[in-house]
Amino acid sequence: MLTLLMLAFLIYFLLPLFWLIVSATKDNGSLFSTFGLWFGGGFDFFQNLHDVFTHDGGIYGRWLLNTALYAVVSSVGAAFLATLGGYAFAKFRFPGRNLLFSIVLGSIMVPSTVLTLPTYLLFSKIGLVNTPLAVIVPMLMSPFGLYLMRVYAEDAVPDSLIDAARMDGAGAIRIFWQVGFRLLLPGFVTVLLFQLVASWNNFFLPLIMLNNPKLYPMTIGLAQWQAQAGGVGGAQPLFSIVITGSLVSILPLVAAFLLLQRYWQGGLSTGSVKD
Repeated sequence: MLTLLMLAFLIYFLLPLFWLIVSATKDNGSLFSTFGLWFGGGFDFFQNLHDVFTHDGGIYGRWLLNTALYAVVSSVGAAFLATLGGYAFAKFRFPGRNLLFSIVLGSIMVPSTVLTLPTYLLFSKIGLVNTPLAVIVPMLMSPFGLYLMRVYAEDAVPDSLIDAARMDGAGAIRIFWQVGFRLLLPGFVTVLLFQLVASWNNFFLPLIMLNNPKLYPMTIGLAQWQAQAGGVGGAQPLFSIVITGSLVSILPLVAAFLLLQRYWQGGLSTGSVKD
C-alpha cells in the first residue's frame, strides 16, 4: 500500500511536467484540438523553440539572461550571508543573541509579498527602482536560510574542532573559512538551491520594481505574452510560444539540482576529531 501511495504521489507531481512537455511539441491548432495529455499529429517542438527565441526581436534570450543574473547573484549572496549568520548564532555567545534570533524566526512568518510595497518605497527614495539591484538586493535576505544554517551549524561544526584550531593560533575568520565553511558546504548548497528556486520563479517583486521590458525576468515576460495571447483580439499563436518558453525556463533549475546534488552528503566531519 505504501508503494502504491508513493506511486500515486509520483504521478500527481509528474503529470503537469508531462503535460508541459507534450504541449511544447504541438502547434497552436493541435494545442486546442487534441487531447492535452498526448501528442498531436505533428512534432513542432523545434519550430516552437525557434519562435520563442525569435519572437519580438528575440527578447526571450534577454529575459533568460536577466533571470540567470538575478537568480545566481541573489541565491549565492543569500546562501553566503545565511551561512555567516547561522555560524555566528551557533558558535558565538553575544548579548542579545536569543532576542535577535527570535526576530529572525518571527520574520519567517511574514509573507514576502507584504514587504514588497515598503521595499518599493524605500528603493524609490534612493533611486534603485527599475534597476537590477531592485530585484537582487531584497532577495539577499533569507530568514529561513539563516534559521536552517544555525540549526545545521550546531552539529556540523564540533566545538572541539574550533578549540583545536584556536590552539593552533587560527583566528575567527580563518577558522570559518578553513574549517567551518567546508563543513557547512552541504547546508550552504541547500540554502542556495532553495533561494535559487525562489529567485528564479520570483514574480511579484520584479513586477513592482521593473517597468523596462529589457530588464524583465522570464516570469514577467512570459506573463506579458500570455496576457497578449488571451486578451480580446489577442494573438492566439502565442500560446504555443508561452508553453515552450515555460518548458525552457525550468531546464536550468533541473540542471542546477543535478549538478549540485553531489554536495548533499553527510559525514563530512567524520574523523576530523579524535575522541
